[in-house]
Amino acid sequence: MNNKRLLTLILALLVIAISWWRVMTVQASLTVKQMVCDGVPLLYIVSKNAKNVPGVLIAHGYAGSKQLMLGYAYTLADAGYAVIVWDFDSHAANTKPLQKNSLQQNLDVAYEALVKQPEVDKLRLATLGHSMGSGAVMSAAINNVNRYAATVAISPTSASVTPKAPDNLQLQAGSWEGRFIANAKQLLESAGGENKNLFQDKGRELVIIPNAEHITILFRDKSHLAARNWLDATFGIQRQSTYVDYRMIWYVLHFLAWLVILGAIAPILTTSFLPSRVEQLKSWAGLIVAPFVASGTLVVGNWLGDIDNLGGVLVGAAVSIWFGAAGLTWLAIMLRMQRPTVRALGIGIILFIVYND
Repeated sequence: MNNKRLLTLILALLVIAISWWRVMTVQASLTVKQMVCDGVPLLYIVSKNAKNVPGVLIAHGYAGSKQLMLGYAYTLADAGYAVIVWDFDSHAANTKPLQKNSLQQNLDVAYEALVKQPEVDKLRLATLGHSMGSGAVMSAAINNVNRYAATVAISPTSASVTPKAPDNLQLQAGSWEGRFIANAKQLLESAGGENKNLFQDKGRELVIIPNAEHITILFRDKSHLAARNWLDATFGIQRQSTYVDYRMIWYVLHFLAWLVILGAIAPILTTSFLPSRVEQLKSWAGLIVAPFVASGTLVVGNWLGDIDNLGGVLVGAAVSIWFGAAGLTWLAIMLRMQRPTVRALGIGIILFIVYND
């Protein structure tokens, strides 16, 4: 390895180390506790030395996980809330099969775990959910109107909201997810229209998050802060919090650093075939361009029609389209496809079965 490649490798490793350090420092002022209750994996997050603080249940969407909701969890925990996130059945670390009543059963498990925590004020509770999770938290707040003082529904699905329930409902949708904006407007109308008088427990608000679609809205600080401000107004909290969730920036840098490392060591690992400079550039261009083309395909698709529910599976079809567009873009840039070997086809089939099991 020449000096240039060695220096590149060292710098990439340094970026990875800094990225991990920056991500881990988010938890420095927090208490983070992992639990499993009735087979449901949960994560409890609260500020250190917190006492008698409001609790918030945070629910992820279809094909999501509790990790995707950490932006809201960290923002709220830093602002003086105790939060709990979990994996619904058949999602992420939860291996239980998804059944008809799984969502509410899982939410009830999370509720019982939350109110048992010594830092939580059991009389001050709220819910927050994204997509599929929004329907679960809205339904829970409607059925237990005296239990939850506020609900935040992000990219909302359907729920039987009324002018009387749930209490203090905030609806959020990204400016690039037209179907969910329509859902939010319909829910707002059913809930009695906009009313920001939270002192009567019947506050209603619709917030459109600019330049966000169904997934990226989860990483928009405007969404995190809008939810925090709504809950602050509900509970009369005036604690000043300056936390902004920058973890995704560090995750991206971490990913790019690994790509740089692969590029630096690739010539060492290959012995029978050394790609030409042009082919290397094509491969790098494919890696960089493909995600942007795939995301743009979803945006254009949503403009032309409703792809979120394509095939009857909410979000799942959009995920498939994204990966399909990304893969085809990379292949198109490479411009040369080698004939697959029997071994390669076998590995591909096995991976397909594993990832779709």
